[in-house]
Amino acid sequence: MSKSKVAVLQTSPRTVLADYHRLMNLAGYQDVVAKDADTALKINISWHFFFPGSSTTPWQMEGVIRAMKQDGYDSDLIHACHNRTVVIDAHLGERENKQLNVVEAHNLRNIHLYEGEEWINIRDAVGDLTDKFLCLNEVYPDGFHIPKRFIGENIIHLPTVKTHIFTTTTGAMKNAFGGLLNERRHWTHPVIHETLVDLLMIQKKIHRGVFAVMDGTFAGDGPGPRCMIPHAKNVILASSDQVAIDAMAAKMMGIDPMSIKFIRLAHEMGLGCGDPREIEIVGDLEAANANWNFAGPFKNMTFASRMQHKIYWGPLKKPIEWSLKTVLAPWSYMASIIYHDSLWYPLKAKKSMQAVLESDWGYLFRNWENLTPDEQGFPVVGEEAAELKRIGFQAFLRSLGILGTALKEAPEFAAHQRRSG
Repeated sequence: MSKSKVAVLQTSPRTVLADYHRLMNLAGYQDVVAKDADTALKINISWHFFFPGSSTTPWQMEGVIRAMKQDGYDSDLIHACHNRTVVIDAHLGERENKQLNVVEAHNLRNIHLYEGEEWINIRDAVGDLTDKFLCLNEVYPDGFHIPKRFIGENIIHLPTVKTHIFTTTTGAMKNAFGGLLNERRHWTHPVIHETLVDLLMIQKKIHRGVFAVMDGTFAGDGPGPRCMIPHAKNVILASSDQVAIDAMAAKMMGIDPMSIKFIRLAHEMGLGCGDPREIEIVGDLEAANANWNFAGPFKNMTFASRMQHKIYWGPLKKPIEWSLKTVLAPWSYMASIIYHDSLWYPLKAKKSMQAVLESDWGYLFRNWENLTPDEQGFPVVGEEAAELKRIGFQAFLRSLGILGTALKEAPEFAAHQRRSG
């Protein structure tokens, strides 16, 4: 059996588009992503506000789409793919992170999985595979639903390199979380590692091909995936092995991949390779062997992340966690939005990201709409660093609208209304 392969390259705005094309072919994506099937580009929006390292970058999308077109993929068979959570506004996020700019520039279909898409029962989708689940049968005793359109599609995940307060790091495997589970996905948080392994089994069953392209031009350390300390790291990764790419990203962040439960479980179950010693690195070996010495997500946790840990795994689990499976659950959505969107982002985001906004990537993001790339990348990135228009009081005001939408669309309220009607 051949080794799992992960491609790693150093990049810059000047060469980023050509680098993404080379990266994907080094990782052998054409052997995995069939040209005669629909391909979903699974976009990551960890925060609807722009925060470096948190969400799929526009140059990541641009590089992947250009590479596929150059290699003969039909753009009519490529579509952007978004999920929704009760605390993240995907429509706002695709605008604020300039992902929609890329989708519209290439005239791709833009699919939001919660809007007009059919979802089918998991047993109808994967049959007896459900008997092998580590935890999902216990979390959802009545089953759960997944998007019907995923069956037979290719999927290319577009995560970023960052830490996560629940899973230590987050990347390709975690990127399936929102797309494959319904809006009660928070029920899985106490068993989040086992959940990610179950979801990888599902992906291997339903998708024609699974591939990941990870952006580390910005990388996030600290209590991610939102309130992080972003760094400009100038690397990109790709692989058809979702376990291996997550393992290499963790290793570069300075975290032992096999100490992360979801990576270790997936490795032990033969779903991919989580041991860096057994992974073939192609591309830039020096970049792949770097150790960024990230602090990780648990050393400087926010108030919100400390409370989440206490609720899901600590002393508050027994008195509070039950409420998250009832009509009372929207209290947690309100708490999350108020803390992250109404308080932390308006007060702390600008200071946290100031240094990376002044990097070349920050310039590229600021001036994205007005720049003309060549075949290699962006010869110029503009003369002004990224400026955050939705900051301070403006972010606070926008958070109130997000809070209202979250309460209005809370699945617990909708279910209660259906039973009452």
